[in-house]
This record gives sequence, C-alpha cells and structure tokens, in this order.
Amino acid sequence: MTRVVVIGGSGHVGTYLVPRLVEAGFDVVNVSRGQRQPYSPHAAWRFVEPVRLDRASAEADGSFGRSMLALRPDILIDMTCFTVESARMLAEPLVGQVQHFLHTGTIWIHGPSVVVPTTEMQPRRPFGEYGIQKAAIEAYLLDLARRRNFPATLVHPGHIVGPGWEPLNPAGHFDPAVFSTLARGEELVLPNLGMETVHHVHADDVAQMFMRAIASRSTAVGEAFHTVSPAAVTLRGYAEAVSAWFGKEPKLTYLPWPEWKASHGAAEAEATWDHIAHSPNCSIDKAKRLLGYSPRYSSLEAVFEALGWLVERGVVSRG
Repeated sequence: MTRVVVIGGSGHVGTYLVPRLVEAGFDVVNVSRGQRQPYSPHAAWRFVEPVRLDRASAEADGSFGRSMLALRPDILIDMTCFTVESARMLAEPLVGQVQHFLHTGTIWIHGPSVVVPTTEMQPRRPFGEYGIQKAAIEAYLLDLARRRNFPATLVHPGHIVGPGWEPLNPAGHFDPAVFSTLARGEELVLPNLGMETVHHVHADDVAQMFMRAIASRSTAVGEAFHTVSPAAVTLRGYAEAVSAWFGKEPKLTYLPWPEWKASHGAAEAEATWDHIAHSPNCSIDKAKRLLGYSPRYSSLEAVFEALGWLVERGVVSRG
C-alpha cells in the first residue's frame, strides 16, 4: 500500500484531502502539533495514523527532515512550509527517497497582476515576506527537480475558503462584520472604486488538485499549478453578490485608499492593502489541460457555503 505523509493535515485543506486519500486506498499519516481537530468530521480519520510533532522545534535542532524520512513516505505532502530554509531542511534528506513531494504554495508568488488571467509562466514579482518566501521556495524546489530529479510538484492556492472559518470578505480583510453589514442592507464603504480583484478557492478543490497531481505524477513532477476557482471577482461584484444572497439591495460607497485606510483599524487596513495591491486573477488552464483539474465551486459558491455556516452559528447577523 502506498504510504502518504501529510504535514499539517488537520487544517483547511487537510480536512478534505486526508479523507480523499484514505478513500482512494492510501496508507495515510498526519503529522501535526495535535492542537487542532479537522474542520469537518469524517469516518476516514479513524484509519489515519497521527504523529504529533512540532515543526519549529524539530527544525531548530535539525531533526525535522530525518523525522519525516523515518516515517517511510512514498508520497509526502507539505502544508506548513513558509521559508526556503524550511523547505531545504525537509527536501534534502528526501532526495532519492520519495516517489512524489507536493508543496502548498500560494498565488502571491506573482505579486501584482500585469496580464490577466495570470499564467504560471509570468515572471515573478513578489512583495511582502510571505510572497517573497513562497516564490523562493518554488524556485528552490523546481531547481531541485531539474538538477537532481527530486519529484516535486507545487500547488498554488488562492484565498482558501470553506465552512469552519471566515472567508476573505468584499472589503479585502477577514472581519465577518462586513458580511453582517451587507446582510442588514447597510452601507459598506469599499476602497477606491471596488474594482480590485480577489480569487478564492474552496478547500475541497485544493484537495482535488493534490489528488489529481498524485494520479498524474509523471505529468505533475517538476511543475507548479494555480489552484483557484474558475474566475476571480471584483470587490464591488463580490459585495453586490453577497447583498443579493441575503435578499438586500447593495448600498456601496467608495473612498480613495488614503481616506479608506484612515477610517479603519491598522490590522484591517494592512490586510486590505495586501489583497488589493496583489489583485490576483489567475488562470487554471494549465491545471485543466495537464491534470484535468475541474473546480467544483465558483468563488461565490465557495463563499456562500462558508457564509451559511457563519449565519447558522450567529457569527454573521442578519439583524
């Protein structure tokens, strides 16, 4: 039986991926700190081998890569790598030892959009520590694949969404009160003209991408794939769609960025700036052509499923 080790399998994507792996007949190991349960229950978790390990501590003493190798993975899926040094400490001991290595990246490797929808072939211009490090990880792993035949595949999700947590909202940050404002038919102020874009993806569609990459290993190795919904949405269009979902007419106003920033808290302003400065709008043509990737959810369908969960629990109020 093929053995799959998933690092960080109890998170957003792992909630859907791990049961898919079990149902496909893999022997699955979930490596985590043991501080989180999956977002959705599933009987498949009874057949998963749990391994408790703190990655930061194991990297600090240099044992992390060897610890993962000791788990005897045929396939290793890394959900929790955020620096190129972390990637190197894991990958180097695994060269020549695994059949397939899959890394969770991000569409923020691109920086601001130029030609849209952006393809994987576009030059990288990342900004911000997260995007810069993820782009460096991509460059390192793909170089390792080409120079040393390391079987790496990179999966680059957009804004991951699903039941159990707050999605990125139409104002470009994560405060669920924005959804309550729209649900009550109240005025929402958007930055600029609301024409910047965001690109969501349902966590289960990210899980689908991993499964398709594993199934098409010979095609996927040495490649990176955008993992997003079929189309990005503008902040304005997103807000209008959410208002309609609640049966309300949208009441939207707009402020130039400096004024919008001054009227919001620092955390909200920082998150919104990151999203509107990137304005991602990514193509999935490569993944469709090479792997047969076919997202089940549009951006709005994924958000509405999460919104239903938030409304049921009173996190979002209709008033």
